[in-house]
Amino acid sequence: MSESRGMGEVTERGAKHASIERRFSATVRTVAIVVLTTALAACATRPPATAFDRPESRALAADEATPLATALAPLERQHPDQSAVRLLPTGTDALQARIALARAATKTLDMQYYIAEEDNTGKLLLGAALYAADRGVRVRMLVDDLNFKDIDRIMAALNSHDNIEIRVFNPFGSTQRSFSERTQNFFTQLGHFTRRMHNKAMIADNQIAIVGGRNLGDEYFSASPTLQFRDLDVFAAGPVTHEISASFDDYWNSTLAYPLRALNKQQFDAAELDKTRDDLRAHWRQQADPLNAKPLNATPLAQQISREEMGLVWAPTEFHVDSPSKIEHPSDDYKSPPMQRLIDLLKDAQSEFLILSPYFVPHDAGVKALAALTKRGVRVAVLTNSLAATDAVAVQAGYAPYRIPMLQSGVELYEFKPLQVEGESSPRAGLFGSQSRASLHAKAYVIDRSILVIGSMNLDPRSAKLNTELALVIHSKPIAEEAARLFANGVAPKVSWQVQLASAAVTEELRRTGAPQSGLVWITEQDGSLVTYNFDPEAGFYRNAMTGLFMLLPVDKQL
Repeated sequence: MSESRGMGEVTERGAKHASIERRFSATVRTVAIVVLTTALAACATRPPATAFDRPESRALAADEATPLATALAPLERQHPDQSAVRLLPTGTDALQARIALARAATKTLDMQYYIAEEDNTGKLLLGAALYAADRGVRVRMLVDDLNFKDIDRIMAALNSHDNIEIRVFNPFGSTQRSFSERTQNFFTQLGHFTRRMHNKAMIADNQIAIVGGRNLGDEYFSASPTLQFRDLDVFAAGPVTHEISASFDDYWNSTLAYPLRALNKQQFDAAELDKTRDDLRAHWRQQADPLNAKPLNATPLAQQISREEMGLVWAPTEFHVDSPSKIEHPSDDYKSPPMQRLIDLLKDAQSEFLILSPYFVPHDAGVKALAALTKRGVRVAVLTNSLAATDAVAVQAGYAPYRIPMLQSGVELYEFKPLQVEGESSPRAGLFGSQSRASLHAKAYVIDRSILVIGSMNLDPRSAKLNTELALVIHSKPIAEEAARLFANGVAPKVSWQVQLASAAVTEELRRTGAPQSGLVWITEQDGSLVTYNFDPEAGFYRNAMTGLFMLLPVDKQL
């Protein structure tokens, strides 16, 4: 999986990147769309979501009596107008917290994700949701698009449970009955296709939520043998959760939220649901220990909270989220609340702005804004993916032209390496500790080591203009300093390359030898020595060639 920005970000999979990015010129694309629109429009339409049986539903009342509410109530009284937060920097932390949340729910469990896979960790989490439903918990699950394929069997079976309902937001291929119809839909509704619900949230009893950068899939929970997304979530409890629940309701009841039963061609009876339940139980017995999914649940979550064993930090916390109207009724005048809040906070930055953004396309306006910060003495440091580490080469093409202007304005620039050094204990050792192939996926912004902005939002035009996003703003020195320490770990030489402007001597030597000149050097340490590269390290011919190609294509607004 990937969660790329640019044309490929829409599906977080390389195949989907290619389906959008293989365009040879704006003229060819325009002609193709016009021709296919005329010929195929009749078969690319779909009925509106309101045409289906999909009753409105709302979050549990905030004052409803539940074990979680009872555990939190005295702590909330001690910390008026504040919420409790805890960072989840490792895949194991994030997986355990989600399973604990599902087990702690007694009335409602809401899940909103861009991607939800039925892989090893996905089955653990879907099993936890099913067990909650068996206890009488109402489970609502909202997923963006479901990856263009027929509905996965486990989700379809779960959707037949009386206490579980799954909806698909802005379905693109799911309403179609054949590959040809999906293809037609792509060409005739490209603008509709590129706008996605990128939000990620899981909420129990309207009391506790987990939000951040992680989707549901092995790559996000230190469970994939081939790829580890370095990501960051936040566990939040208290009043801010009510705002997250209200946002979920807005999306759940949106005119773009289609009931899975209306899209899915498969039919399931009670016996098949029973078989799915048995399969998920067997999977838990086989995989819970190997994936380290159990430890957080030795004591019920409500008890851990009431005993103050969770390491929660109470702080003023804001929630900002895009409206579903960003996709329902697109407008060039729309201003993204998460992005605007970050911009407003930066106006008061005094000393430092740290950026963790895997898909980073600042454009001229962003370079100008960062330069204005450095000009008044604010340190600006960026950690993003290198060409070798990114899962979205097209995005790298959008980012690369802005490296020199940013460095010239005094911005520090670091690029994440794809392979981490040996010696760490396991992929679960920390956000930036691993021996696996890695790709940065965390989206977090630290201001003056006193404010952390964290959520699903990258610093790119796609987050600002096309996708819906959410973000928590946490006003807490301890939390912001913890995030700053994670950033420092992430820019260490063993984990990232520092990108600098090439000196006049280096440039002259490259010119003399006829070697390619990028105007940049990538610096790292290897075996105790300083190592310098003159072009994107470890990326290989293919990635460099594709980056060059994408830089020639008119896809800038989609990045």
